[in-house]
Amino acid sequence: MSDLVSDTAMLMAAGLGKRMRPLTATTPKPLVRVAGKPLIDRALDRIQDAGIEKALVNVHYLADAIEAHVGPRKVPAVSFSDEREQLLETGGGMVKAQAAGQLPDPFFACNADSIWLDGPRNAFAELSARWDPERMDALLLVVSHVRAFNFDGTGDFYMDAAGRLTRKRPERIAPFIYTGIQVVSHRLLRDAPEGKFSTNILWDRAIEEGRLFGLAFTGEWYEVGTPQHIAPTEEALRGG
Repeated sequence: MSDLVSDTAMLMAAGLGKRMRPLTATTPKPLVRVAGKPLIDRALDRIQDAGIEKALVNVHYLADAIEAHVGPRKVPAVSFSDEREQLLETGGGMVKAQAAGQLPDPFFACNADSIWLDGPRNAFAELSARWDPERMDALLLVVSHVRAFNFDGTGDFYMDAAGRLTRKRPERIAPFIYTGIQVVSHRLLRDAPEGKFSTNILWDRAIEEGRLFGLAFTGEWYEVGTPQHIAPTEEALRGG
């Protein structure tokens, strides 16, 4: 689709899924089924619906199972970033893939276990319409508490009138929650630490520079972090 800022989405699928145990003792979290469909298939379906042509999936824990499951998929075309030797977390995973020439500038990034229902426009089109590389190092899709289901936390970010994000302050509630979906520029990844590290390090630098932005999602987002979240999510997806 010509209105998208990138033809590639990186799916973060390398994590250990500790909060989803015991289901993840033998199954990687992206292959846990919700309403009969593995989580990663739901994310890939949304990527396909948006018209994104390529999906780069990073793998570490039970990597063979993920590769066997999504490798044959044709749309989007799936490739892999192999982190079997070392789990690199979100930041390190993106840096490794960029260094290998697997990521265009910019690219979409999406947690492989994200479940969402789009609003009037699909999430990737909304992000693309808002993206401004002159002002932004990353653009995060964030959601208000009323549109976040199964979420019982205190939020992640404040957002000003221009869309700039700042961190939640201690012992406060922040109105916006990160959905796991973002647009990332190569500028965000510059001078990154080596090895394993969280994207939070790069976000904090972007916040200091006034270059981390958010977009309020118009759809619905579902937290599926534990086995207890599965049944209510299935009920919601059925229209319950």
